Amino acid sequence: MIKKAIISGGGTGGHIFPAIAIADRIKKECPDADILFIGAEGKMEMEKVPAAGYKIIGLPIRGFQRKFDLSNFILPFRLVASLWKARNIIKSFQPNVVIGVGGYASGPTLQIASMLRIPTIVQEQNSFAGKTNIILGKKVSAVCVAYDGMEKFFPKEKIVITGNPVRRDMITIEGKREEAINYFQLDPTKKTILVVGGSLGARSLNEAVINNLEKIDNTENVQLIWQCGKVAEIPSQEAIRKSKSKNVHLHTFISRMDLAYAAADLVISRAGAIAVSELCAVGKPTILVPSPYVAEDHQTKNALALVEKEAAILVEDKNANELFNTAFSLLKDDTRLHELQENCKKLGISDADERIVATIKNIL
Repeated sequence: MIKKAIISGGGTGGHIFPAIAIADRIKKECPDADILFIGAEGKMEMEKVPAAGYKIIGLPIRGFQRKFDLSNFILPFRLVASLWKARNIIKSFQPNVVIGVGGYASGPTLQIASMLRIPTIVQEQNSFAGKTNIILGKKVSAVCVAYDGMEKFFPKEKIVITGNPVRRDMITIEGKREEAINYFQLDPTKKTILVVGGSLGARSLNEAVINNLEKIDNTENVQLIWQCGKVAEIPSQEAIRKSKSKNVHLHTFISRMDLAYAAADLVISRAGAIAVSELCAVGKPTILVPSPYVAEDHQTKNALALVEKEAAILVEDKNANELFNTAFSLLKDDTRLHELQENCKKLGISDADERIVATIKNIL
């Protein structure tokens, strides 16, 4: 029985949303469980977690700046302070399990928890493990992963393949196509490409759309749903206005991703761990354009994990302007689309949150 759980980590939505999904599943299965989050002061988890209804305490931990920065000199002091604060929190809260989801705060929290011999679990979202999780993996009770071949990072006997927790409402698309067509005001006779670069958008994907607006409009039986992100909202709107495009449906942010997935015949996306997990769960043919600006180039490794199983196509960020040549060619090849879809579905796991909580219960 899970009585008291600490969930630690954050920094990005890719860490925070799985953490909240795990917390929600714990509460569903153990309604009396007391859950506390530990994050990093000033990071987005300090807002997102309370908004989801959970209490969070921040540690003064920070990451190492790769370029010269005076703040790097006080990192050892921040680390010591974070370890001490994590120890006090754990001693006071007395959890019977501690779960780390990656991010700065998970390091000190799980380090102290393992020293105190409290059952600990790491949830690694990516196919290329982060350095903090690799270190912690040697000490924790279990490592929940989403990809095969993770024994190169973690002790084989500790690995449990659970998949990544994804938002259930985002991947429930069965029978929603007609609703999606109406919601986005699409032409039901045309094939639909969904272009999405995450909640903040992706510059190279946005530029690729803008540079190919004329080609998109001159291609028969094709239309676009395009999420550009807040930063690119004004230039994207201006580009649409100038081109007088009728086939591109622009959105700053798509709140109903379930309907976007339901409408899409093909998806063009970044290769963040959670985005990839959602795409596998819905089983959509996908062109992945990994961001080259992330630590350890882990998005490329996430994408390759699918490409190697014929479950997605990879286009490098530097070649993003050629995306639509690839996309239009793919839309004409129904056999290839079907192959990608079926192979993608095979990798989809929609009950990762249940599997992770089952792993916690087994350890307890």
